[in-house]
Amino acid sequence: MKKDAIIKGAAVFVIIVQLAGCAADKYNKTEDHLCMPAASKADAMSAAEDVLAGMQFEIEKSDTEAGYIRTRPLAGAQTFEFWRSDDAGAFNRAEADLQSIRRTVELSVGEQAGESCINCKATTERLSIPAEQSTDRGYKAMLGQKSIQKISREQKGNITWIDLGRDSQLETEILKRIEKRLDARKQGKAK
Repeated sequence: MKKDAIIKGAAVFVIIVQLAGCAADKYNKTEDHLCMPAASKADAMSAAEDVLAGMQFEIEKSDTEAGYIRTRPLAGAQTFEFWRSDDAGAFNRAEADLQSIRRTVELSVGEQAGESCINCKATTERLSIPAEQSTDRGYKAMLGQKSIQKISREQKGNITWIDLGRDSQLETEILKRIEKRLDARKQGKAK
């Protein structure tokens, strides 16, 4: 009886791991650039701005002539914010739930051999608040009392954003959406 329960539990575990692996395959192939034939630089810039705005990013700088777009930092979406799409992948979603995360996107658009090529760079940062040195918090924890962390002046001066590097899954998602938007515009013009 106990052996059957262990076997069933192991089978369920294997199935869950396999399903998680299938879900992860969606983001295994990442891209940081996209080239579209028959798309002008202005069309690519317009599509990129539309996509970023649709993903809740606020454009900080946009220069069509230079082919450059930069967004303001955007706080990572939480799980309950189902309408947000700036967390690409389960790990990034979970990380934004557990920590204060923000992302910034930079796009550069250029023309090469009659194609518009878009390079995407999405960077991620995590908020770091240094712990206050206090024996009072440990004492309250031992007594089972809850303590609310208040940020002291000294801590406020030491709050920093730690660079976590590039978010290749978000870069891929942004480029896929831009490609889809450009294709839809091309289809609309053809009709």
